[in-house]
Amino acid sequence: MKKLAVVAFGGNALLRGDQKGTIKEQENNTYETCQNLIPLLNDDYNLIITHGNGPQVGNILLRNEAGFKEYKIPRMPLDICVADSQGGIGYMIERQMLNVLRKNNLRKNVVTFITEVLVDKNDPAFENPTKPVGAFYLKEEADLLAKSNDWLFKEDPRKRGWRRVVPSPKPLDIFNKELVDTLSRGGNIVIASGGGGVPVFIDENGDVQGVEAVIDKDLASSLLASKIGADTFIILTDVPKVYINFNKPNQKALDRITVSEAKKYLSEGHFAAGSMAPKIQAAIGFVENGGAEALITEANALGSGESGTTIIPD
Repeated sequence: MKKLAVVAFGGNALLRGDQKGTIKEQENNTYETCQNLIPLLNDDYNLIITHGNGPQVGNILLRNEAGFKEYKIPRMPLDICVADSQGGIGYMIERQMLNVLRKNNLRKNVVTFITEVLVDKNDPAFENPTKPVGAFYLKEEADLLAKSNDWLFKEDPRKRGWRRVVPSPKPLDIFNKELVDTLSRGGNIVIASGGGGVPVFIDENGDVQGVEAVIDKDLASSLLASKIGADTFIILTDVPKVYINFNKPNQKALDRITVSEAKKYLSEGHFAAGSMAPKIQAAIGFVENGGAEALITEANALGSGESGTTIIPD
């Protein structure tokens, strides 16, 4: 029976920090990242792809504001913007994955799900926004946008600028997870839980309602991987390994660590909130819920066997 891997594309898999965000740039980045998944397919894995949407949903929100100010086009709520980004990014990944498969003489179906993810509408995260979305700004630009739009900005931990932050509630369940599981184990490449999924809650009447938030894509991806019993959970990011004392003279790369070691480093504050911390938490969650291993690495390191940080059970 084939193994099943859930691979979470980081933001840099789609859009690099020094790029303008043109569709050509994003398509090229996506093609390159999809090409890096071929070693997994050659190693007899079935594949589920999840992805972030921070820059894209931030740009959608800016278009929201520009359209309202200039043409009085009604603003769309954040859950609709997340769904919008899921469709656009899913289409882009699906198309580039098909191109990569053709180049490598592989025949597979690729399908994208607009995925809803259940959250608690009383989650304390709604009182403490932490999830970065959109572009990086100078402090002065961020201050002007915050004042004119009633937005909240925080400085990036890696000092790349200031970004808008929005609530990021904990994901509780993944809608249609059984169908995602069935399709992926049938040999189809499934793109799901994009941008962490569209955040929804169940109201007092039992109806599904959208909510203004963005779910962390690594935590949602970990939950999906756990719920369907994936063998491996892979988080692709823009650094080759996880580091302690990051960007300090005593910086140290981590190769293979246990859940207990990961928790220790997390509690000591080695991993920044909104950056590496959610990735470590997601990896821990997957392994603690029965996963064999979680890997955090760069996309171009897949298949090399040498790069990345692997988190394993104690």
